[in-house]
Amino acid sequence: MTGEGSHDFARARRILKTDEFSSVFRLRPTQKSAHFVLYTRPSPLPHARLGIVAAKRFAPRAVTRNTIKRVTRELFRTNEIQAVDCIVRLARPVNTKAGPATNSALKRLLHAELSRLLASQRPRRPAAGSATAAPTP
Repeated sequence: MTGEGSHDFARARRILKTDEFSSVFRLRPTQKSAHFVLYTRPSPLPHARLGIVAAKRFAPRAVTRNTIKRVTRELFRTNEIQAVDCIVRLARPVNTKAGPATNSALKRLLHAELSRLLASQRPRRPAAGSATAAPTP
């Protein structure tokens, strides 16, 4: 199921190819947060797609990188996002080799930060009393 408002993360909802990543990276970042950068581009498809880049130099442990990807996919999957291609890139270190790989505090931080980034991509709804409403005779 790939319809609007779908809660799956099927292959059609992922950015997989290098040229697709490159076409989104060519544009300027849409949003920045303490650890992440969000790149977006209008999608030719009727639904949003997601790509995630978590470099080893910013998250040295695979457990941490996988946690970042898991939290990002879950937020993308459960939030309604307009039809754009999104790439979430880890831009600053989230922890070190000396510290714990993952813990509840890190997961809360990631969830809050990524929620704010993806919230900026929700579809805009017209206000109830806007000028687009039909005038009454």
